[in-house]
Amino acid sequence: MRVSEFWQAVADEFGEGYGRTVTRDLVLGALGDRTAVQAIAAGIDTKEIWVALCASTDVPPNRRYGVGQLPKK
Repeated sequence: MRVSEFWQAVADEFGEGYGRTVTRDLVLGALGDRTAVQAIAAGIDTKEIWVALCASTDVPPNRRYGVGQLPKK
């Protein structure tokens, strides 16, 4: 998952405003007690961040994969 796909998935699932808030403020134990923004800066794979964010916010499994993928060119 590219960083741009991660941000698209966040916007698709949480909306623009809340998505930015949750990625900046929610500390994820699965990512070493980092926020999603901190995890991206630390170089953690965005797919791992996305899965941790979804698990922490109770996103149903059927919506954890496939969202945020940019159209193929």
